[in-house]
Amino acid sequence: MLIDLRAGRARRVAAAVCVVAALATALFGLRTYNSFRLLRSAYDAGAPMTSSIRPWMTLDYVSATYHAPVAALLERLDLSANTVPHTSLRTLARREGKPLVEYVKRVQRAIAGVAPPVRAKSASTESSWLGAIGDEILAAVLIYGYPALGLTILLNSIGLPVPAGIATTVAGSLAAQGRMDWAWAGAITLVASVLGDAVAYGLGRAFGHGFLERHGRWFGYTPARSIRVKLLFERWGSWTVLVTRTFVSFLSTVVSVLAGAGRYRLLAFLAWTVVGRLIWTSAYLGLGYVIGTDLQAATEFLKNLSGLLLSLTVLSASGWFAFGRGRALRA
Repeated sequence: MLIDLRAGRARRVAAAVCVVAALATALFGLRTYNSFRLLRSAYDAGAPMTSSIRPWMTLDYVSATYHAPVAALLERLDLSANTVPHTSLRTLARREGKPLVEYVKRVQRAIAGVAPPVRAKSASTESSWLGAIGDEILAAVLIYGYPALGLTILLNSIGLPVPAGIATTVAGSLAAQGRMDWAWAGAITLVASVLGDAVAYGLGRAFGHGFLERHGRWFGYTPARSIRVKLLFERWGSWTVLVTRTFVSFLSTVVSVLAGAGRYRLLAFLAWTVVGRLIWTSAYLGLGYVIGTDLQAATEFLKNLSGLLLSLTVLSASGWFAFGRGRALRA
């Protein structure tokens, strides 16, 4: 009886999480779609950095940020010379009865016609050795091509903090320019990522029990949790491997090591790893192919896309637990 009550309470909590995740998915889905439209519009207008323009911005803010004279913007937007510079783009769109996204696209075209080329200030990485290494790796991908790409993906899958996602996106942009072959870039990325995951799995399997029992406490891995991890992979193994190769790939190495330490089936691990990495590779290469070479301009889109994928993951898991698992138990 007590077990049934706890199970019912857990399903209700999962249902509540499912509702929240559904709302988040809808929100991030809309934001991802709109940011993608603005990103493409900025490229079509010949001013990639204007993809960061949003309806909350005012005319004077846009003018200062993109070095476009207010008077010239007023003229190109067919606005009166008496228009208050502090007016937001949202307000201007409402006055003309235009959709917000369409009005922002119009502002992008106006800036492209009157402003000099503007480059966004990249994040300050000079003071960070990790950022400097990341820059060198991306430069190596541009210079040496396939070998540097494969090595970057391999090291990232094993666990080193190198920018695999950005490197793959760069490869996609190079493919769009004809400087890389799409099929070769995809094959190398897929093989290197699967190989790195297999190495991490092997390390976990070889050193798992003894090493984790002696030193695992430093990163929260205790003997008690070892049993929980084994149970986790027995019940959620396939889902865990697939999700951490796609939606939350930053957890892939941890899961690979734990899969090896927990003696999760190697063939099943490799099968789901290949499926997940194929999805991951296609997504990042495709993104690079679409957005071109200006990666800074895609920041907003990538942020919204990450939120969408994460909310979809939570929605799927909570939905299954609340509804699918409940039906299975009643059956």
